[in-house]
Amino acid sequence: MFLKEARTGDLVDVVDMASLVNPFLSQVTVQYQSGEDLADPVKINKQQLSFPSGEDLPECWTNGFYRHYPQK
Repeated sequence: MFLKEARTGDLVDVVDMASLVNPFLSQVTVQYQSGEDLADPVKINKQQLSFPSGEDLPECWTNGFYRHYPQK
């Protein structure tokens, strides 16, 4: 799945989908897609990611207690 890093606007390919959808993990392993060569996988905070359209990640992916304590 491709997402966008909010700070730079670069596309990243999510290497580990399980960590992306696990709301109790704050980091996810991605590969940057800028340039001709594939970059090495790195871990970044989910808060730095959004969908390519600019939409934020769903709260159920980032907040394990979203039903009890929603983010504002």
